[in-house]
Amino acid sequence: MRASHADRERVAQILHTALSEGRITVQELEERLDTVYQAKTLAELEPPVADLPKVPTGTLEPVTSRDPVLDRRIGGTPGSAASVAVMSGASRKGAWVVPGQHTSFAFWGGIEIDLRDARFAERTSTITAVAIMGGIEIVVPPDVTVEVGGFGFMGAFETEDRENPTGTPPPGAPVVRINGFAFWGAVTVIRKPRKQLT
Repeated sequence: MRASHADRERVAQILHTALSEGRITVQELEERLDTVYQAKTLAELEPPVADLPKVPTGTLEPVTSRDPVLDRRIGGTPGSAASVAVMSGASRKGAWVVPGQHTSFAFWGGIEIDLRDARFAERTSTITAVAIMGGIEIVVPPDVTVEVGGFGFMGAFETEDRENPTGTPPPGAPVVRINGFAFWGAVTVIRKPRKQLT
């Protein structure tokens, strides 16, 4: 039977889980993902996960409407795990892959993290943002689930909407958890739609 995009993404998620558990290396992950994304049938999806637990060979079934479908933005080699600005500026934007854990630190400086064109190495990513007499701006599109849990002391840790963003995160959409601390500074999480191509 022919494999769908959802079938391939489901197997890719199994491989990412195996990497996080230390069962395969990053190189093995990349090699197996190449096989997965080139697979045309369900049978071709079995070998990359045949030696992993709870995935017995010959049991892959087509994804149905009842199965959770992973967002196509999930998967890829993680990008930088940190962004630092000390009396300077830094940015992470455009086409980059957000790692499972990213730490952002600004001291007398500013950092911009834009997730509108990003992919996500894992379904759930955590950004720890610390701003000391500096500022960190995190831009998130409406179709990504965001959980904000940081706080400010003589500073601000806030969320705002801009340009009337619309849209609801689809089932299986990336989840971004933002936590951290702002002291005499600000961490601002902004909901903002993607730029429209003209």
